[in-house]
Formats: sequence, C-alpha cells, structure tokens
Amino acid sequence: MPVESSTQSSTDSQTKRPRPRRGEGQWALGYREPLNKNEENKKNDDGLNVRRRIIDIYSKTGFDTIDPADLRGRFRWFGLYTQRAPGIDGGRTAVLEPEDLEDRYFMLRIRIDGGQLNLEQLRTIAEISTTYGRDVADVTDRQNVQLHWIRIEDVPEIWERLEAVGLSTTEACGDAPRVILGCPLAGVAADEVLDATPQIEQVYTEHIGSPEFSNLPRKYKSSISGCSHYCTNHEVNDISFVGVSGPDGTPGYDVWVGGALSTNPMFGQRLGAFVRPDQVSQVWAGVTAIFRDYGYRRLRHRARLKFLLKDWGAAKFREVLEKEYLGFSLPDGPEPPMEPNMRRDHVGVHPQRDGNYYIGFTPRVGRVSGRTLAHIADIAEAHGSNRVRTTADQKMVLLDVAPEQIESATTALENADLEVNPSSFRRQTMACTGIEFCKLAIVETKQRGADLIAELERRLPDFPEPITVNLNGCPNSCARIQVADIGLKGQLVTDANGQQVEGYQVHLGGGMGLNARFGRKVRGLKTTAEELPDYVERVLRRFLDQRADGEAFATWVTRAEEADLK
Repeated sequence: MPVESSTQSSTDSQTKRPRPRRGEGQWALGYREPLNKNEENKKNDDGLNVRRRIIDIYSKTGFDTIDPADLRGRFRWFGLYTQRAPGIDGGRTAVLEPEDLEDRYFMLRIRIDGGQLNLEQLRTIAEISTTYGRDVADVTDRQNVQLHWIRIEDVPEIWERLEAVGLSTTEACGDAPRVILGCPLAGVAADEVLDATPQIEQVYTEHIGSPEFSNLPRKYKSSISGCSHYCTNHEVNDISFVGVSGPDGTPGYDVWVGGALSTNPMFGQRLGAFVRPDQVSQVWAGVTAIFRDYGYRRLRHRARLKFLLKDWGAAKFREVLEKEYLGFSLPDGPEPPMEPNMRRDHVGVHPQRDGNYYIGFTPRVGRVSGRTLAHIADIAEAHGSNRVRTTADQKMVLLDVAPEQIESATTALENADLEVNPSSFRRQTMACTGIEFCKLAIVETKQRGADLIAELERRLPDFPEPITVNLNGCPNSCARIQVADIGLKGQLVTDANGQQVEGYQVHLGGGMGLNARFGRKVRGLKTTAEELPDYVERVLRRFLDQRADGEAFATWVTRAEEADLK
C-alpha cells in the first residue's frame, strides 16, 4: 500500500490516495507503463529469459544474429557485455553509437558471492581464461572475476564448466541483485563479530535468479559481513548488513541502505534497526522489494535506490519496510563501532582463530591471468590450503596456512609478483577496466595504474603512510574515486602544447569510516596521464613536509592551501 505524500491538499488526502508526479514511474503507485527504452525492454521480456536464446540460438547462429535488445540489454543479466573495439580513442566515447563502439567479443563477469573460492573453482576459472579468454582476467572491487575476449559461441560451454563447480554468471550485471559482498575471512577471523556465510548463502539461494527481483529500476549492490574491519565498504552499497553485537550481546546486523557513488555520490544511511541472522533474507527481500516497487524508473541516472532514500529519509524508509513488507517491527540496534584511520583490507600474514594463518596478497590493480590464477591454486595446494578468497579491493587471500608453511607460501607468492608485504602504493592502488575493454571509458587505467605504482615505488621508496590511489576511466566511479585519498577520474585534458590528451580530474582526501567524506575537488585541478607520476609525487611530498604528528593524508587535505594541492 503506497504511503501518502504530505504535499497533497487536505481535501485531496481525505477523498483519494495522492499520486506523485507520473514521470517517476513508481510501480507501487500504479504507474506501470515504461517511461524509457530500458524499461520497455524489460517489460517486453524478462532478462532471465535470454539464457535459453543464448544456448539454443545465438551460440549456434553467431554474433550477427543477436537481437540488439538482447545484445545491449538482457545479456547483462548473465554477466555479458560487449567489450570495446580496439583503436577507438576516448574522444569518441560519447559521440559514437553503441554498435560503433562494441567489438564482437564479450567481457564475462563471474559472480563470487562472499569472495569464496575452493581450488576446483579457481582452477576452472583459470582454465576458462586460458582456453576462451586469451589468458586475461581481472579481480574486481566487487569480488568478482572478469574475463575478456569471450565469443558467443563458447558461452554455453563456459556456463557448463562454471556450474559444474558451483559458480554462476546469473545476474552478475543488469538491473538485478548483483554479487553479494562478504568478508573474505568469514568463519576464520579471530576478531569477527559473526560469520555471515550462512546469510549470504541463504539470500543467494532464495532470491538470486528469481523473477521476483529480476526487474529492478537499476543495478542493486549488497553486502553482508561480520568483519570488524568493515572490508566490504558498507557505506557505499545499496543495502548492507553490518555485524554488530545486539542490545543483549547477541551478534546480529545493523542495516544500511542507499549508498552508491557514480556521478551523484551518496553514503548509505542507517535504518537504526537490529536484524537477527535468521531475519536477514527476509529483510533483504523487503528492502529490495521497496526498491522494485517504489524506485524511480523514469530517468536512468535517477533510478538508483539512493535517490529514493534521499527523498524519503531513513525513518520513512524503515516505516514502510516494517509496515508494508515485513509485517513486524525491528528492534533498535547499535551502530558499528569504528576506529579512526582503520585499514580495511586483509593484506599480509595474520592469525586465524584455529591456529593457522591467512596470507593476503596483491596483484597489480587486480589484473591477473588464467595462468596466474592456476599458479595461485598450485601454491595453495602445495601448502595445504583448499580455500582462496577475493576481496573488495582487487586483492586475494590464501586461507588455512600452517605456521611452518608461512615462509614457503609467502616466498612462492612473491616470486609470482603477488606481493604479501607490499609498498603503500602497491597495497592500495586500484583501477577500473578502462579504455582497453570498457565502452564507457575515456582513458586507459590498468597499465597506467601498474606503471604509477612502479614509478612511485622508485621515487618514494620509504613512503610511510597508507595512501589510496584509485584510477577510473570515466565519471562512473567503478574504482571508488570519491572515497580515495587520491581519486583520479579519467577525462580528456589539454596539455602544454594545446593538444587534447588523456588525463584525470583529481579528487583529494576522500574516505569512509569515522571520517567519511567525498574527495575535495579543487577548481582546475587536472593532470595529463604523462604528468601523473610527477603530480602524485609532488602532492605526497608536500603532505610529508606539512603534516602534523600522526595526521592522515585526508585530514591534511581538508586544511591544505589550494596551491599545495596542485
């Protein structure tokens, strides 16, 4: 039942239920007619139905026979995007039609809910990469693995191989519930509030791939974690369950709703409700149904849950959730206890609760290969482990290493260029897919991020502070640029010779946690790609010269003179 608007006249409110502007297209208020091409495509055919056509038709008849509504729409419900055709510069990204930008190959996103992989699964991904994807793979900041160079003819066989080991690409993209983030140390961390693995598995089993939630207004990102380091970045997900100790000391979850970045970044808001572990799936479904029914469907750029949350506020959202979708009230609960400047990753060697150790290691900006993934599986097996994890920071973790095996496992990883004791730059630099494969990108990111790490390690070998440097190829913030110490948004800039070249707008001093803030934008603060190492070195040296004792980079940025940030 829709909630009445306080802006309606008293006469109207007494005679009939008020209706908001028809243009928002909210289903719960009776507006079911599609208001844009995307909504029309979804109404015409559920995205989940495209799987059968891929298997029975497109994989047999080839790329040229694919219906455009499937190719550029419904394919996403199974993790498939056409990748960018080679040789198209960033200046043409915004002016060419999709069919002019796309290649005949696909990016395929494999969802890894909770970041949990056994060695059979890891080896299967590795084999698919080497057999069908030209040995390219990316570990993403959503704990997925993305493959590239995939042909439509090979997709059914790839699905068979993945599903045989319990993996899937279902709803890895699209206007649907995407991968559920979870702490990679769930069940083994000595300091976790609770193990969220059962709740992730329940939500996945009960709701992922269901037509009930396969037509949401836009993408929908979830996290469920009991990590005491908040490694799933709950502040920037559509819905997050954050492990806390309840009023009576029983572990459960604090619920956050409406976080997301992109071009209109917003932090999630606490509903103030305590959720028992056995209630998580029901509450997740209730929040997701609110998004489905009340979410805005007119303009794609306003169709994320964050805009509804902003308009309603947390109190109204909780009221609608409890009264219309749950049928019961949730008790008030505590907010997560946070410490300032907390590291949220799991890099390095650390004890598990069972006496073994985990080893977190760092591929360069998430770029790996099938051969590298297979080698990681071999290293794990040789050291008695059957479990490897992905993180929300493009890193990986090897679990269950016995104390006497730590040195050998660490050496094997580092010999494969998978640093266990990395520099600040290697540890905390991320990069999105970039112009190499992404049709939305304007600039290159992966190689540039790797080159930046190497150059900063050479120039500032003893840099003492944790520093996050995130590179994004376009304004959409897949690499979380607004919450990085140094966030770099790809765009074309003018160099000293008056030529348009690849470069970045700079965001400084972003972060999450106790001091959550979006990065500071200084007027005219841009850098060309060629000058990027010089710029980052310059601003970091000024920070070292001017900081107070114990002062974090983000804190210094808030008080620094603009001239010192350029």
